[in-house]
Amino acid sequence: MADSSLSVLSELGFRYDPSNLYQQVATQVLNSSALLGLPRHLQIILAQPKNEIMVHYPVRMDDGTYRLFKGYRVQHNNLLGPYKGGIRYHQDVSLDDVKTLALLMTMKCALVRLPFGGGKGGVQVDPRKLSEDELMRMTRRFISALGDNIGPSYDIPAPDVGTNAKIMGWMADTYINITGRIQRRDGVAVVTGKPLPFGGSEGREKATGQGLVYVVEVLLPELGIQLDSMTYSVIGFGNVGSWTARLLQERGSTLKTVIDHTGAIRNDNGIDAEKLAAYVAKTGGVYGYAEADAISEDAFYKTEVDVMVPAALEQMVDGTKAKIINAKVLAEGANAPNTPDGDRILEERGIQVLPAILCNAGGVTVSYFEWKQNRQAERWAAADIDDELRRYMHAAADRVKQMARKHKCDMRTAAFSTALEHIGEVYAIRGIFP
Repeated sequence: MADSSLSVLSELGFRYDPSNLYQQVATQVLNSSALLGLPRHLQIILAQPKNEIMVHYPVRMDDGTYRLFKGYRVQHNNLLGPYKGGIRYHQDVSLDDVKTLALLMTMKCALVRLPFGGGKGGVQVDPRKLSEDELMRMTRRFISALGDNIGPSYDIPAPDVGTNAKIMGWMADTYINITGRIQRRDGVAVVTGKPLPFGGSEGREKATGQGLVYVVEVLLPELGIQLDSMTYSVIGFGNVGSWTARLLQERGSTLKTVIDHTGAIRNDNGIDAEKLAAYVAKTGGVYGYAEADAISEDAFYKTEVDVMVPAALEQMVDGTKAKIINAKVLAEGANAPNTPDGDRILEERGIQVLPAILCNAGGVTVSYFEWKQNRQAERWAAADIDDELRRYMHAAADRVKQMARKHKCDMRTAAFSTALEHIGEVYAIRGIFP
């Protein structure tokens, strides 16, 4: 850890803990800030969120009993525009996790040059253990508890792990029903990732995977990898992993192996990503898929591929796994998928890491398109959205590539530095109120 990063965290009262996810990511951001010579007062501002909101709220369950839920909304920074970021339903949601994801959203939006700041939210719950009615009541009560801490011009949530278009629809409907006439006029824009008939956008479901494919279109050829002959593996086969796999398959790439919470499978002749996605939609996981062999976790990581796509939860690739990964490139579909030890070992082994704030920025970019459509009462064609997303992602990838060359640094540092350069420029223009 750089002395300057330790100094900033110490000044803010942190007791440094190398296993703390928020401190890990904040350190990476602060190290990139120091590389750019960003003023210390801006490093201090960016090292902590502006607002940390925690709510506890009761929900009636189907059996007539009441259960108390804990929810979070962290608003990291809104220099560039309204807070923007997903809401996660997962049993392991914690304040530090949400803070980390909010910080990454600030960096992601700045990198892609979106007019948004960073936010994130979550509820400690396993949504699979709730009935649909319980899930709806829990969601509506959460939005009611947040109240005017969200809004179409202030803080705009989106889907994340454990949430989907239907849940976003409940959130928007709840907000519309609890706000006054002025806010209600634009209420549909309070969240993105909604169902198409209720203000959703074409291309939103596949957006994160689509954005990742557009990034590797730019960066992989320079690394000697062509999409039409590439082999790849995927960690996690939810929305991001399955769409990435399907879109890479369309470009001629071969999916050799997949791992998720149910197990790992491999077929060296290629796994049909479309068929696997349909199977997982029915069964909930890759285990038992008939057209591939079940393998061990170690065998998954040792399978030789050109590109590995971590697309599950944070901190999946630790030092032990990094030592046995047999890939030339990691393209991060998930947020913060590597531990610091994992990152260090991958770098020592010469495995190139394409960072999450670039690779998975397609989701928030198409969310921006949805928000624009809602605010302007328009609906854009799917082809136009794909073209616009390609333009944004190619431009962001080019900026990161140029920054890496300028500072002779790794791609993660280059991505953070590109985002911070933009943030620093805007702070220099706006100043610090008052």
